[in-house]
Amino acid sequence: MRLKLLPVLLLLAVAPIAGHAEDLMDAYRQAVANDPVLATADAQRLLVAEGVPAARAALLPRLSAGLELDQIHSSGNAQTTDANGNIVNTGGGGHTRDRSLSGTLSQPIIDLSAIANLRAAHAARDAQDQTYRAALQNLYVRVAQAYFNVLVAQDMVGIDHDYEDAYKQEYDQTSTRFKNGLSMSADVNQSKAFYLYIKAQRISAEDNLKDARRALQQITGKPVGTLKKLRDDLPMQPPKPDDEKAWMDAASETNPTVLAARYAVSADEHRVSAARAGHLPTLVAGAGYNKFGQWSNAMPGTAAYGPATTTVGLTLSIPLFSGGLTHAKVRQALYQRDADQGVLESQRRQAARDAANYFNLVQDGIEQVDSARNSVDAAQKTLASMRAGYSIGTQSLTNVVFAIEMLANVKSEYTVVRHQFILDKLLLKQAAGTIDVHDLEAVNGLLQ
Repeated sequence: MRLKLLPVLLLLAVAPIAGHAEDLMDAYRQAVANDPVLATADAQRLLVAEGVPAARAALLPRLSAGLELDQIHSSGNAQTTDANGNIVNTGGGGHTRDRSLSGTLSQPIIDLSAIANLRAAHAARDAQDQTYRAALQNLYVRVAQAYFNVLVAQDMVGIDHDYEDAYKQEYDQTSTRFKNGLSMSADVNQSKAFYLYIKAQRISAEDNLKDARRALQQITGKPVGTLKKLRDDLPMQPPKPDDEKAWMDAASETNPTVLAARYAVSADEHRVSAARAGHLPTLVAGAGYNKFGQWSNAMPGTAAYGPATTTVGLTLSIPLFSGGLTHAKVRQALYQRDADQGVLESQRRQAARDAANYFNLVQDGIEQVDSARNSVDAAQKTLASMRAGYSIGTQSLTNVVFAIEMLANVKSEYTVVRHQFILDKLLLKQAAGTIDVHDLEAVNGLLQ
C-alpha cells in the first residue's frame, strides 16, 4: 500500500538539547529515544530472544539438593527392651527425629525433541530480529513522512493566505469600482462570497497544521518547533539501479518482513521435528547421593546414622502410547507451518509489488514535479494577464477568480508532488529492505 502524503498532516520538534527539532535528523534521534512503536518492537525482540536459553536449558545438566527433617511424637507410656530381653516401661511419651540429606545430578544424553526445540527457538529469535529491523526501517519512513507532511501543511496554509489575500484584493477593487459606477452589485457579492469561502478554508488548513504538529509529536515525544524546509533545487534522479526487476528481486530476498516470515517457517519446520520426536526414546544419565540419620529421646544414646548411598546410572524412556497426544501435536505443527508458508508467499509478493510500484512512482515523479513547477509559472502569468484585462474591462471577474483558484491549485499540487517524490525514494528502498539511516541523512541534506 502506498503511503500518501496527507496534504496537511504532521510536524516535528525535537532537538538533542534545545527541546525542538530543526531538521529531519533531530526528529529521528528523538523518535528513536521516544517512539512507543519502536520500543514495543524492541521489547518483543528481547522477549523472544530469551526463548533460546530457555530451550537450551533442557539439554544442560540439572543439579538439585534436598534436606528433610521429621519429628515424630508419641503419647502414653513408652516401652523398650533391657539387656535381658525384658520389656521395660520408660514412662511418658517421647519423640523421634529423622533427617535425610540427598542430592541428584542428571544430564540428558539423547533428547531429539529438545534439540529440535532449541533450533526452533534460534529461528524464532532470528525472525523477531528481522521484525525489529522492519520496525526500525518503518521508523525512518514514518519520521520523514511526518516531517514532510508538516512542511506540506505549512505550505498549504501559506497558499491559502495568499489565496485569501488575492480574493480580498479583488473584493476591495470590485467594491471601489461599484462605488464609481464601473461594476455591478452582483460582482461585489460574488467577490465577497469567494473571499469569505477561502477565509474559512484557510482556518481549516491552520487546524490541519496543528494536528500535523501533534502527529509528529506523537512519534518524537517532544514539542514541535521551527523546521527546516525542503530546498527548491532538488536532484531529480531516477532510481539506482534503473531496473524494475532488480528492485523486485531485492524486495523478495532482503525485505525484513519477508525474511521474518522465512525464519518463522524455518522455526515451524523444527517444531514439526520436535513433535515427531515425541515418538522417540530419550536417554538420561543420572547420579544420586543420600544419607539418613535418626535420634530418639526415648532411648538416649541410640542415635543411628545410616551409611551414605551413591547411585549412578542411565535412564532410557520409550514412549508407547499417549492417547493420541503426540499425533495431534504433529498435525498442529504441520498446519502451523503450512499457514506460515502462506504468509511468507503473501509477504514476498507484497514486497515485490511495492518495489515495482515505488520504482514507477519515482520515475514518473521526475516528470510530475517538472510539470507542476511549469504549471505554477504558467498560472502566475495567467493571473497577471487576467487582472490586467479586468482592470480595463476586457476580462470578467469570473475569469479572474478562476485564475486565482487555478494558481492556488497548482501551487498545492507542486508542494505535494515534490515532497512525495523524496518520500517515494525512501519507500522504494524500504520495500527492497535496503533503507538505513544514511538515506535519512541524505534527505536531511536537501533541507535549507
